[in-house]
Amino acid sequence: MLTDPKLRSQVDQLWDKLWTGGLTNPLDAIEQLSYLIFLKRLDDEEDRRERQAQRRGQPYQPRLPEDKRGRHWIHFQATQALEHVKSQVFPWFRNLGQAGSSFERYMQNAEFKINKASLLIEACKMIDQMELSAQNQDVQGDLYEYLLSKLNTAGRNGQFRTPRHIIRMMVKMIDPQPNERIGDLAAGTCGFLVNAYQHILEQHTSPDILSYDAQGEPHNLVGDLLSAEQRAFLQNGALRGYDNDSGMTMLRIGSMNLMLHGVDYPQFYYTDTLSKGYNESRAYDVILMNPPFTDAVDKGDVSDTLPGDTRKSELLFVHLILRALDMGGRCAVIVPDGVLFGSSNAHLNLRKKLVEENRLDGVISMPGGVFKPYAGVSTAVLLFTRGATTERIWFYDMAHDGFSLDDKRQPIADNDIPDILACWRNRHNPDFQAERQARIAHLKAELAPLKADRLAHQAEINRLTFESAIANEDLTGLGIVRPQGFLKPLRSAQGTSTISAGGRIRLPIKKRSSVCYGI
Repeated sequence: MLTDPKLRSQVDQLWDKLWTGGLTNPLDAIEQLSYLIFLKRLDDEEDRRERQAQRRGQPYQPRLPEDKRGRHWIHFQATQALEHVKSQVFPWFRNLGQAGSSFERYMQNAEFKINKASLLIEACKMIDQMELSAQNQDVQGDLYEYLLSKLNTAGRNGQFRTPRHIIRMMVKMIDPQPNERIGDLAAGTCGFLVNAYQHILEQHTSPDILSYDAQGEPHNLVGDLLSAEQRAFLQNGALRGYDNDSGMTMLRIGSMNLMLHGVDYPQFYYTDTLSKGYNESRAYDVILMNPPFTDAVDKGDVSDTLPGDTRKSELLFVHLILRALDMGGRCAVIVPDGVLFGSSNAHLNLRKKLVEENRLDGVISMPGGVFKPYAGVSTAVLLFTRGATTERIWFYDMAHDGFSLDDKRQPIADNDIPDILACWRNRHNPDFQAERQARIAHLKAELAPLKADRLAHQAEINRLTFESAIANEDLTGLGIVRPQGFLKPLRSAQGTSTISAGGRIRLPIKKRSSVCYGI
């Protein structure tokens, strides 16, 4: 998370500048900013190599053509600079990707959409003020994540964005390893793949190098404990994603997101993974994803290997995941509550398949506000392993995720995620479970008097409501209306409880605690 208030303010100002300059589509704005940030990073890296050569007394061998560097054209007249970028710099930039990478493939048809010369110069100067070269790789990645968070308020575009703290929770629970093949079959901006990569680096960076910010985010992820083979596999074969954005904008943004976080050879490709054109099976050891929830799937193009009795994409994606996972492969996927409770044959068959033919390891029920402001649907995280059968299902009812559950999504103190992770890590620990059960019993004992008091108050409410209805009936016949709010406050051992004219009772009760338990 981008915590530097100065950087956040600079990004907000730059965003407003692009908006007023005509880039009103958030996807276009992020795409164009990504190009400029890349060019700035290339320029800074060339400066760093030049300084190193001078310190060593060695001749400097430039890697970038001088006329393509920002320091060369930023001093042109604004109209001349814009023309130079469009005709010289950007065509060269499109061909920078390694052969076969998704960056190389999808940048071929990319367009430079900044058409105002003054906007180009202002945007470049604002990016220069961010001093990207002074920031470490993590902060640069956080800056890009903050840009992507702008999609939250972008209407339908919000479907591409899963909250980062939810992604991190799922990645930590699945715990991907360096030699595992990791996939996302509906990747959006590649947030799951980026966080899986960062998790592996975190687990393989020396503790004395690692540092954590106030939000618990790791920094200095150098992965010094990885072998050369593991590092090469992470760069070239471990991470793969797909998206069906035919406009290619998301494919470029996702590829650049991976590259900005240190993955030099991104593999993020255009494919509708539910279609007949996608036939991967047993191709992954780990799948992490939040598939789109829709009934608008083209039934005629759905793969023959998937069930033909439903058009619900969330059901089809879970079947697809089971096909794509290798035996023993693990998955964490976000699904709507209907997958857990739907009564159609398609829902029942999927749940039967998960429980009887595979191992459903855990379920996290998330509150409905997690995906606000652009969606209020209630969702759950399913964690399962391909193969074996289910004996016990770990379950957690998440009440809070560290943010308010309204459209503003402001940080709050209540956060169940640390407890979720602790419960998950210790789900097979009998001592931890015994301590947990003792705590649950203690909470139940504390709540018992409050529950009895609530029932007594409810009985009194019912009696008073009945007497009020009878009294009003009698008075109506006489043409008299009894004023509202005539009921007196009730006294309880815990304090004063008031009854409103609408029949609601307000009791001083303790906040409930979330618990986790096995089924």
